[in-house]
Amino acid sequence: MSYVTRFAPSPTGPLHLGHAYSALTAWSRARDNDGVCLLRIEDIDQTRSRPEFERQIHDDLHWLGLDWPVPVMRQSDRFDAYRAALDRLAGLGLCYPCRCTRGDIRAVLSAPQEGARPPGPDGVIYPGTCRTREMSEATATDAIRLNIAAAMDHLGVAPKFTENGPIHHGPHELSVSAARGEIGDIVLARRDIGTSYHLAVVVDDAKQDVTEIVRGADLFTATFIHILLQDLLELPRTTYWHHDLIRDENGRRLAKRDDARAIAAYRENGMTPQQVRAMVGL
Repeated sequence: MSYVTRFAPSPTGPLHLGHAYSALTAWSRARDNDGVCLLRIEDIDQTRSRPEFERQIHDDLHWLGLDWPVPVMRQSDRFDAYRAALDRLAGLGLCYPCRCTRGDIRAVLSAPQEGARPPGPDGVIYPGTCRTREMSEATATDAIRLNIAAAMDHLGVAPKFTENGPIHHGPHELSVSAARGEIGDIVLARRDIGTSYHLAVVVDDAKQDVTEIVRGADLFTATFIHILLQDLLELPRTTYWHHDLIRDENGRRLAKRDDARAIAAYRENGMTPQQVRAMVGL
C-alpha cells in the first residue's frame, strides 16, 4: 500500500507557525515514504469558515513550497457521508440525543460530589446526563453523542494503537473505565452542524485512503476516539505520527488568534520560506 497522509486545516483564521510546522512535517513524511500529502479543507463549521481564509491557506502553503493533488476535498461537500455514518452508529444502538448546553454541563460538574476532572478531547468530560435517552426522542435542537462504554463493549476489545511519532511511543491501550473518565461520551453531531470533527475526520480519512495521520500531540487523546470509530464503522485503520507543538514565549501553544505569528504576516514582513522553516526548527 502506498503512503498517504494529509494536512487538514479549518478556514476559520490565518495559518500560523504551528500550522507551518505541521504542514511541513506531513509533507516531509510523505517525501520520506515515497508517498503523497493531500490538502483537505475542514469547513464543516459554516458559521466560522470564510472563503478568504481558504484562499489564504492555499497561498501560504504554496509560498512554503508545498503542493498537492487536486481537486481538494472540502468537508462542506460531504454532509451526506457523515449522516450515513451517524445513522450506522445509531443503528448499532450506540448513540443518544443530548439536550444539554455547555452551561448545563458546567453546572453539573461544579457540584461537590463530582470533583475536579481534567478536560478531554471535547473539553470538559460529559457527565452522562442524557445517556438514558433514546434516539427516537431526538429533536433538531439535540446534539448526538456516542455512548463510549457501550461502543467499546460492542467491539469487545479496547482501542489499541502503536504510535510512530516522536512524542508518545506505543502500544497504547484504553480501558472502558478510563475511556469514560478521560474521554467521555463525545459529540458525533453538533446541533448546529449535523456532524463533528471526530466523525467527519474518520469518514474522510477512509475516503481518501489515508495511511498515516500526522498531527500535533494535543490530539493524542482523540486518537483513541478515531480508532474506535474506524473499528465501529469497519473502516481501515491508520497509523499515527504525533509531533511536538510550536509554543509562544510563555509556553502556550499557538492558536489562530495569534495573528502576529501568522504565516502571512511573516511573508508581508519580507521573510523567506527558508527563514520560517528555521523558526520552527526545520
